[in-house]
Amino acid sequence: MSSPGRAGRGAVRSRRSAIDVAVIGTADPASRAVLRALVSGAARGTTTARPGGAEGEARVGTVVAVGTDAPAVGGVEFRRADPGNPSLAAALAGLHAAAYVAVSTNLTRDLALGARARRERNLRVAQTVITSAAAAGLRHLVVVTSAQTYGAHPDNPVPLDDDAPLRAASDEGQVGDLMDVEQLIAVARDVHPGLTITAVRPAALVGDGVDTVVTRHFEAPRLLTLRGAEPAWQFCHVDDLGSAVALVLAQGVEGAVTVGAEGHLTQRDLERLTGMRQVELSLGAAMGTADRLHRVGVLPAPASDLAFVAFPWAVSARTMVGRGWVPVHDNETCLGVLLETIRGSHAVAARRLDRKDAALGAASAAVALVGTAAIMRRRRRKGSTA
Repeated sequence: MSSPGRAGRGAVRSRRSAIDVAVIGTADPASRAVLRALVSGAARGTTTARPGGAEGEARVGTVVAVGTDAPAVGGVEFRRADPGNPSLAAALAGLHAAAYVAVSTNLTRDLALGARARRERNLRVAQTVITSAAAAGLRHLVVVTSAQTYGAHPDNPVPLDDDAPLRAASDEGQVGDLMDVEQLIAVARDVHPGLTITAVRPAALVGDGVDTVVTRHFEAPRLLTLRGAEPAWQFCHVDDLGSAVALVLAQGVEGAVTVGAEGHLTQRDLERLTGMRQVELSLGAAMGTADRLHRVGVLPAPASDLAFVAFPWAVSARTMVGRGWVPVHDNETCLGVLLETIRGSHAVAARRLDRKDAALGAASAAVALVGTAAIMRRRRRKGSTA
């Protein structure tokens, strides 16, 4: 599946003094960051506009939070509605635009749901959000997915442009969910021509409360590396994502845009900054073992997720920077934030362990993968001789 081309880089409005905006979903740190950024812009009474005062700028007026629980963000109007229920359309009435964060930052909740229930919920909410936005007469909807939809591949250019093809695996993992959301967006552009839908694809998110497969990679005692692989680590703080979404809404940016800290960190940079030692496996051994363990339910994430810690998927924010967006947090700062938020947590291949498990477990995610496979083989042999 390919991403939208560069043709949609204009503004969806010509001249409007103010736009009233909703953020759909209030429980996750990324949505709260978008709310804060919008409230900040509304309080200043100014627009996050393109340099030079180009046509298409707008000031943010009323900021509305739509969800099941009121967010701890001041300066917003709260409208109670379930984002997965068609009644959402009524909650969006009278507004000009909305933002919805589709990418998950709550891995614990998603694992508790299970892959099938998670996929069904995520697609139902995304479809309801799009349909309700069109039904309510909104002109612009911003959907936050992830740069992971480009896929992590050894032949990826560094950085990827925002119009690069989406090549992630459409499997049962969370990235597969987002690939389906991207497909919904592509179809909706034809079905709802009066609604402009912009996809915002951030690099790996960090911030208080962010819990993902990527953040849990750093909860392991050692950094797993795959032999011959050259990752390019790039992050995006949720506050920078918030300011980017606010700018997209204010300027009516169309199509798809990528956001992240400038540049990237190498594996050597990562080891230097974290003080963590690496352990190396061949790609075949790591992927094969992870696939077997995932299929029997030992590991929560599919083997395809290992690609995101092995191969590059760093993106260029050139489009957004050209429109005046300036990320406050660089990659080193983001890494420091990530390490602070996971302090005291221990995980192996995205499976979180308690302190006792971590102390008794293997010294690295790689050893844990191979060690767990060996234990399972011994158990199967015992079972066959019983």
